[in-house]
Amino acid sequence: MDKLIDKLLILMITLTLYIPSVDHIYMVIPILIVVLLSALLSYFEDYRIISGIYFAFIIICFFEPAFLFFIPLICYDILIFRTKWIWTFALLPLMVNWTGSSSLNNLLILIFLIVVYILKYRTISLQNMKKEYYELQYKAKEVSMQLEKKNKSLMEKQDYEINLATLNERNRIARDIHDNVGHMLSRSILQIGALLTMNKDENIKESLNSIKDTLTEAMDNIRTSVHDLHEESIDLKTEVQKLIENMETLAINFDYDIESNPDKEIKYCFISVIKEALANVIKHSNATRVSIILREHPALYQMVIEDNGNPIKAKSPNKSIMQPGEPIKEGIGLRNIQDRVAALDGNINISFDKGFRIFISAPKNNHS
Repeated sequence: MDKLIDKLLILMITLTLYIPSVDHIYMVIPILIVVLLSALLSYFEDYRIISGIYFAFIIICFFEPAFLFFIPLICYDILIFRTKWIWTFALLPLMVNWTGSSSLNNLLILIFLIVVYILKYRTISLQNMKKEYYELQYKAKEVSMQLEKKNKSLMEKQDYEINLATLNERNRIARDIHDNVGHMLSRSILQIGALLTMNKDENIKESLNSIKDTLTEAMDNIRTSVHDLHEESIDLKTEVQKLIENMETLAINFDYDIESNPDKEIKYCFISVIKEALANVIKHSNATRVSIILREHPALYQMVIEDNGNPIKAKSPNKSIMQPGEPIKEGIGLRNIQDRVAALDGNINISFDKGFRIFISAPKNNHS
């Protein structure tokens, strides 16, 4: 756009020199030819085509002096060109036609050519500055996006570590309660039992029985609390990673995309299914690569396990894919998988077509 404005300005100035100097009827023809050549120079980018158009114009100037007035317009596209000094060829027709009557016009054209050079240099400098500005703006935006992505990743990692530390602390508290308070209560219950055996006084026995019942109830409550704390302290991602680390002979790709903390029923189901699936791969398949995908959707959790082993032939020779709710006939392990998923009101799809593949979806709302 800047170059177009420059060329329009140059054309108007050259016309102010051209129109007073030419009075024949065909004076508009050079204008149309020059405008066409200037447009072609702006359109083409090939060095040979631009050079050919330029030298054709120079040759025309030798035979028709009226074209000399438009040398600055044609030279605009040649200035600061691939061959830097090619524009100097435009001086030849000016020197050849440097006569007494036209010397002033030729001098003005030469001076204006210098002005055009400065104008072209200024325009190119501005374009380079704009280009650098846009490149810096793009790089700054790209860096900002990368920093934002890294910041998000760090925040997610921090949240995960905090959650993992919280779960580990719950596990420690549950273990301490079990090892300390639980043992003390158990010892107290045993001591009261011994006292009941040795003591013959019915009133004292009644009191001891009441204390024993209270301690037993407290012991049951502590066991329930410890059990719940231990179950809540299980981190699904960590447990799956432990299973993967134990499978050194397989290349396992693990994709975990769950932000919330699933219910314990879903955790135990997914962990058990992964254990059974990996065991099947080891026992019944020659697979070298396994993919485990855990994803969270707005209303459900999804798990996909697949390997690249040889297809496992189903007992029904005409079926290689099992539909949700269909009884599994392959063994106790796969039946247990189906039972666990059914207990969550989930869906399961097992395929033997191209390797072994399990697709499971479990709803969230049933266990919130």
